[in-house]
Amino acid sequence: MDSANSDLAEPRPASRTPLSRTADNGLKIVIVGGFGVGKTTMVRSVSDIRPLNTEETMTLAGRDIDDLRAVPNKSATTVAFDFGRISLDDRTVLYLFGAPGQERFWFLWDRLFSGTLGAVVLVDDRRLADSWYAIDRLEHHGTPFIVARNDFGGPPHEAERIRDALDLDPHIPLIDCDARSRDSSKKVLITLVEHLQALVGTPETA
Repeated sequence: MDSANSDLAEPRPASRTPLSRTADNGLKIVIVGGFGVGKTTMVRSVSDIRPLNTEETMTLAGRDIDDLRAVPNKSATTVAFDFGRISLDDRTVLYLFGAPGQERFWFLWDRLFSGTLGAVVLVDDRRLADSWYAIDRLEHHGTPFIVARNDFGGPPHEAERIRDALDLDPHIPLIDCDARSRDSSKKVLITLVEHLQALVGTPETA
């Protein structure tokens, strides 16, 4: 979905609003998850600026390494990270980093997590086991996170089954989303910010 469904994303506005001069609250957010769960698509759909992508065309050699059974039409993959930016209001700006999903690129994650205030774990409920490593590394770093189930069109799992499968603490938000939708992706990020605010006991963003 990172590449194949990108063309289905909502149309971008004709112009992007520049960063407000009053913006003084920048938050680094990382979007992590398994291979092909929609991380690049989410960054593309929600970013206020033209996102930086490090996608490369997948080769036949890579097909012997990456499991494409759930994403047979995937033709490109992130090899470093994606970067985008979204302003939630005049003061609060989120800097978005999408992490690569394949196991051979996991060595990049610890560096991406440096300075991160929170994370979104994007999951495909057909392949929940692919998200275990992301959750393990976030917990290892003590990084707060929420879980967003990306809609791939199949029958949804019950929330409690996803929680049980991922062994999520009750306080960790679990929401549904469509990574192709700007509004849906923005809702995911707002949920994360609200979760971070609740953890530190600060007022919600106006």
